[in-house]
Amino acid sequence: MTMDRQAHRPIDSDFDDGEIERRLAVTWCARSGFWGGVATVDHKTIAQRYVSTAFIFLVLGGVLALAMRLQLSQPEARFISADRYNQIFTMHGTNMMFLFAVPVMEAMAVYLVPLMVGTRNIAFPRLNAFSYWIYLFGGILLWLAFALDTAPDVGWFAYVPLAGPQYGPGKRTDLWAQMITFTEVAALAVAVEVVVTVFKQRAPGMSLDRIPVLVWAMLVMSFIVILAMPAIMFGSSTLILDRLVGTQFYNPAKGGDALLWQHLFWFFGHPEVYIIFLPAVGMVSTILPTFVGRPLFGYLWLVMALITTGVLSFGLWVHHMFVVGLPRVGESFFTASSMSIAVPAGIQIFCWLATLWSGRPVFKTPLLFVLGFIVTFVMGGLTGVMVASVPFDTQVHDTYFVVAHFHYVLIGGAVFPLVGAIYYWFPKMTGRMMSERLGQLAFWLIFVGFHLTFFPMHMLGLWGMPRRIYTYQPELPWSGLNLFVSLSSIILALGFVVFFIDALRSFRSGPAAGPNPWGASTLEWATASPPPSYNFRRIPVVRSRNPLSDDVKDLSTAAGLRTDRRELLVTSVVEALPEARESSPRDSVWPFWSAIATSIMLIWSIFSPWAVIWGSIPVAIALIGWFWPKGTPEDES
Repeated sequence: MTMDRQAHRPIDSDFDDGEIERRLAVTWCARSGFWGGVATVDHKTIAQRYVSTAFIFLVLGGVLALAMRLQLSQPEARFISADRYNQIFTMHGTNMMFLFAVPVMEAMAVYLVPLMVGTRNIAFPRLNAFSYWIYLFGGILLWLAFALDTAPDVGWFAYVPLAGPQYGPGKRTDLWAQMITFTEVAALAVAVEVVVTVFKQRAPGMSLDRIPVLVWAMLVMSFIVILAMPAIMFGSSTLILDRLVGTQFYNPAKGGDALLWQHLFWFFGHPEVYIIFLPAVGMVSTILPTFVGRPLFGYLWLVMALITTGVLSFGLWVHHMFVVGLPRVGESFFTASSMSIAVPAGIQIFCWLATLWSGRPVFKTPLLFVLGFIVTFVMGGLTGVMVASVPFDTQVHDTYFVVAHFHYVLIGGAVFPLVGAIYYWFPKMTGRMMSERLGQLAFWLIFVGFHLTFFPMHMLGLWGMPRRIYTYQPELPWSGLNLFVSLSSIILALGFVVFFIDALRSFRSGPAAGPNPWGASTLEWATASPPPSYNFRRIPVVRSRNPLSDDVKDLSTAAGLRTDRRELLVTSVVEALPEARESSPRDSVWPFWSAIATSIMLIWSIFSPWAVIWGSIPVAIALIGWFWPKGTPEDES
C-alpha cells in the first residue's frame, strides 16, 4: 500500500472509488443528534440554515409590508397607530436589508463557492458556524423587540438627531444599533471566508481566467463587504456611545456633526446595494448559458464589469444627500459617478442579450426569472439615472418615486435572480426537482404583481406623496392609486405563497433530480445531488471555463489527500497550481458558545456600558475553548 511519506498515513490514491467514499464519509460526517447539529462546520449545512432563516425573515418582512399597504389603502385609516406604523416601516427596511438581502446572498456564496471551485469545505469553517449563530441571535433580538412593542422607530437608516438621545429616548434605537453589530460581524466573517476560499482553495488548473462568473461576483461582493461594512459598524457604535455614554459625535452643539452619520451610513448603504446586486449578476450569468445551450458571451467583459461596479460603488453615496446643502461642485462629481455606474451595468445587459440572441432558449422557470430580472432591472436602472441628477432628485427626494425606484432595483435586481437561483440549485441542495407548473405560476404572479404594485408608486411620487407617512387627507389625489397598489400587493404575495408551497412540497416529495439535471457545465454539478459531506471523492482538475461541457467521465482528478483526516488542497492565487495540503477543522460546539457569549455581552451593553468589561470574560473563556490545542491538526486549526 502506498503511504503518505510525511504523515505515514494512507492517501486517496491507495484505494478504489468505493473505499475512498467510505473512508471520506467517516472522516467528514457530522455527529448525530442535537449537539452534532449544533457543532457541524459543513458549509452546506450552515448555508442551508442561512437560506432558510433568511427566507423566514423575508416572510416576516412581507407581512409587515402588507400591513403598511393595508394602512395606506384608504385615507385617514386607523388600522395601525402612528407609533406602531413607525416601528413597522423601520422593521420592514431593517429586516429586508440586514436580515434578508445581504445574508441570503452570502449564504448562497457559502453553499456554492466551495463546490464551484472544487474544494471540500469553506475556509475557516468554525468561523462560518459562528457567523450563522451571531446572525440568528441578532435577528431574534430585533423581532423580540418588535413583539414587546420596543422595536426601533427611526427608519432603517436611523438618521440623527432623530435617533440621538434627545429625540429618541428609551432603548428602541439602541436595539437597532446593536442589531447592526450582530449582522455586520456575521457578514464580515463570511466575506473573509469567501475571499480565502476563492484565492487559495481552487481546484488545480482553475486559473483566474477560468473562475466561474458567479464566483467572481461573490469575490467582488466580499471585498465590498470588507471595505464598506466597517463604516456602518463605526457609525452604529458611535451612535450607541452618544446615547449610552454621553459622547457627542453627532451633536452639533458640542462640536459633533449630524451629517457625519449620513456620510458614514451611506458610504456603507450604497455599496450595500451592490453587495446584493453583484451576486444576482453572477446567478444570471450562470443560469443563462445553461438554458440557451451556448457558452456565456463576453466572459472577460462581464468580469471586468463586476470589478468596475465594485470600485465605482464607493463613489456614489452622496447622491442620497443632494438636499442637505453640500457644495455644488461635490454634487456634480457624485452625479457623474452615479451615472457612470450605468456603463458596466449596460455591458452586462448586452452580454446577456447576446448570449440569448445566439442561443436556443429553453423557457424553464429559472430562465423566466432571469428574463424578469432583466426587464425589471433595466426599468429600475433608468429611474436610477434620473434620481442621480440633482435637479430631478431635489423634486422627488423623499417621495414615493424613490420608494418605487429602490424596490425596482432591489427586488428586480436581487429577488428575481434569487428565486430563479433557488429553482436552479434546489436539485443540487436537496436532490429533488421543483414543479415546473407551479414555478411558472409563481413567476407570473410575482412578475405581474410586482409591476402592478410598484410602478404606480412612481406616479404617486410625482404627484407629491411623501415617504414615511402613515395616513393622508381624503382631498389629496392619492387614494385611488394607493388602493390599487394595496390590492396589487396581494397578487405579489400570492406569487411568493406559491413559491414557498412548491419548495416545501418538492423538498418532501419532489422527483429525484440526479447529479446534473440541467446539463450545466460548472463544477458543483460534478458531484452527487445533494453533495456528500466531503463534496468530491477526488479533487477535480480544471482545463477550461466550462469543465463539464464534455462528458463528466472525462473530468480529470487529482490525488494525494489523506482519507483519515479532513484535508484540503491549497493552490496558488493566479494559476491554481498545487502548493500544500491543509487540515480542515473538525466539528466543534465552541463557535456556538462563543456566539452565545458574544450575544450576551452585546445585548447587556444596551443597558450598561460595564457589560463590555464583564461580558468579555465569558467571551474570552469561549474563545480559549475554541482555540485550545486538542492534539490533532484538525482541532488546532
